[in-house]
Amino acid sequence: MKSYSVLMSVYAKEQPQFLKLAIESILNQTVSTNEFVIVCDGPLTQALDDVLDSYSDKYKSLFKFIRLPQNLGLGPALQEGIRYCNNELIARMDSDDISCLTRMQRQLQLFDEDEKLDFCSGHIAEFDNNPQDIVAYRRVPCTHSEILEYAHKRNPMNHMAVMYKKSKVLGVGGYEDIKGFEDYFLWVKMLQNRCRARNIDDVLVFARVGNGMSKRRGGIKYLRQIAYLERKFYKMGFLSQKEYIFNTIVRSSICLMPNDIRQFIYKSFLRI
Repeated sequence: MKSYSVLMSVYAKEQPQFLKLAIESILNQTVSTNEFVIVCDGPLTQALDDVLDSYSDKYKSLFKFIRLPQNLGLGPALQEGIRYCNNELIARMDSDDISCLTRMQRQLQLFDEDEKLDFCSGHIAEFDNNPQDIVAYRRVPCTHSEILEYAHKRNPMNHMAVMYKKSKVLGVGGYEDIKGFEDYFLWVKMLQNRCRARNIDDVLVFARVGNGMSKRRGGIKYLRQIAYLERKFYKMGFLSQKEYIFNTIVRSSICLMPNDIRQFIYKSFLRI
């Protein structure tokens, strides 16, 4: 199987115990990585630094820590981190999630089977505190044609479960600083540039969502981010005028709903 890098970003508000679980889930993979790049997005707490130092001491040649002097946000941090990844295949990992033990093996097998494949992910199981207590699943379409169609309405990939080719990501300009939608915009750019995508029809990552997820996806600030994203998609020719208007109205309506109703919609209709 091909070698792969793991790319993670961590910032000061992360919990040390969550970071440790995330790192351990990578170290315990059935197919090991030979490069783990962690971008420290601004100064970290002493407790987080202690976690990173403990792994640096134990796995001296495996980890690369890229320390940014100030917090830039996820998109710019990952864009910086990609430059330090030496393998063509890069697996994304969030600092508070848990990868299934066979995640990397299954994604690498998919790349071996399909030489034209450029990026892939899979389903995620969402939990608040205990990964044994799943609150919802976010399932994504599996074939390239289904992914392309789905992307006109919603994000067709699960970012924390993605593995992609470095050259293809950089070939479309990489991540851009679009708060909350850095990944979605990247996938659309890649699809527009005829990159081939697939998803694995199984859970690859246990994703920690916390009780505030639906609240973060509401309010005027989030509404502006949605409107900006949909307009970008329309301007670049990805969305038709009809799709642009429909998406903006539907997503804005959900965004402006009371949090309890929005939470119900997410769990009842937008999750399975």
